[in-house]
Amino acid sequence: MDSSIWATLSSLSSYLIPLLLLLLLLLEQVSYLKKKSTVPGPSLVFPFLGNAISLVQNPTRFWETQSDLARTSPLGISANYITGKFVVFVRSTDLSHKVFANVRPDAFQLIAHPFGKKLFGDHNLIYMFGQDHKDLRRLLAPNFTPRALSIYVPIQQRIVVEHLARWLRLSNGKPIALRWLCRDLNLDTSQTVFVGPYLSGKSKERFNFDYNLFNVGLMKLPIDLPGFAFREARLAGKRLIETLGVCAEESKKKMKDGGEPTCVIDFWMKDIIRETEATVKIGIPPPPHTSTADIGSHVFDFLFAAQDASTSSLLWAVALLESHQEILAKVRREVASIWLPESNTLITADKVREMKYTEAVAREVLRIRAPASSVPHLAGKDFPLTDTYTIPKGAIVFPAVYESSFQGFVEPYRFDPDRFMDERQEDRVYKKNFLVFGAGAHQCVGQRYAINHLVLFIAMFTSLMDFKRRQSDGCDEIVYIPTICPKDDCKVSLIQRCA
Repeated sequence: MDSSIWATLSSLSSYLIPLLLLLLLLLEQVSYLKKKSTVPGPSLVFPFLGNAISLVQNPTRFWETQSDLARTSPLGISANYITGKFVVFVRSTDLSHKVFANVRPDAFQLIAHPFGKKLFGDHNLIYMFGQDHKDLRRLLAPNFTPRALSIYVPIQQRIVVEHLARWLRLSNGKPIALRWLCRDLNLDTSQTVFVGPYLSGKSKERFNFDYNLFNVGLMKLPIDLPGFAFREARLAGKRLIETLGVCAEESKKKMKDGGEPTCVIDFWMKDIIRETEATVKIGIPPPPHTSTADIGSHVFDFLFAAQDASTSSLLWAVALLESHQEILAKVRREVASIWLPESNTLITADKVREMKYTEAVAREVLRIRAPASSVPHLAGKDFPLTDTYTIPKGAIVFPAVYESSFQGFVEPYRFDPDRFMDERQEDRVYKKNFLVFGAGAHQCVGQRYAINHLVLFIAMFTSLMDFKRRQSDGCDEIVYIPTICPKDDCKVSLIQRCA
């Protein structure tokens, strides 16, 4: 080809490529603005990344901005753009319920994280619909019966006592940060309650190492390349599920040999063995979700939910009780009327149910500081959220659990456990605004276990410890870990109160 033609083509390409890139960027902005319509949100967004960097660098400010924008909208929603995804933030409680109620293939899919399938895998409970989802929840139900919960209660207490003793030695009257200590307590508790003796020694050390990798990667940019935290998290998640699958195999053998259940996975396996034997007798395949690989995946779901949400709740319980001494005194009086630490006995499940005020405190902690501030969903089709706005297919929708807690309730920004007592019953009057455990078909199946754990911790911590918060500027500001916790990691000094 003539050199002049090459020169002409080369010259054209030097113009065409930038023009093509400019056109793509323009189309991206037009697409975003079309999806946003009249909903409040940024007028222009950074190409592809959108506001992902600001979300990762300061998630608290990012979500506060989205909430402020939603307040200006008559619909109670706002919009944004993150790594190629159009985002809708739903502040309105009624509209949040509408999202929760429409989790199905042709509407919304609960994803727990904008890139959750890569991290959690495809076969977890949160990604299931219809009969498949109902079947799995039915299999899970025996793990959270009153009998099962009563077996977990002493396990939870023994671990709390062990960790509190360690905290006392670390503090010795000096301020210590509780964030990582609460995390370790919860990891120890959830591992023991869910998989019992099947996770120990080196496998437990490796599990904890991988779990930390997973947690760190959750809050990083979704770059799935070697050396990046997101990739490390994805690979760690696979290893965690494999480890839990091995635990399921060991539990299955023990239950087949006639062992008594001592943890969640045992109750689950015992029920699966019974159902499988029944189906074999009549010549049909075993029920779904019963392979040890499936069990490992689902147990990981529970461990993750129990771990980070409970860490958040324990931290805020300490912070809020320390700053509300009159409420702390009432908790101590109630617990002392039911349980004496000096008696060398544990609190029974029946006694836990008698602690009405302490449970009200636990519920108020969860209300005013909902651990998971929002729950992302993926729109499977164009969904008419209101008469005037349709959420476009592919959008990530965030129903605001945290924001709903401050709607409806009397003096919603006041820490007031009495709102949950029989005299006021705000938990019934404003039930729709208490979205801590979600709503609809995917409402948290382990919520009673979670409340029991928080009640036991509050009862034992306040009875065994005198504690003083180290106050500093902004110490109670919210940070994401990925659930919310106090900015100062809840620094307190601890002194033993009684044996």
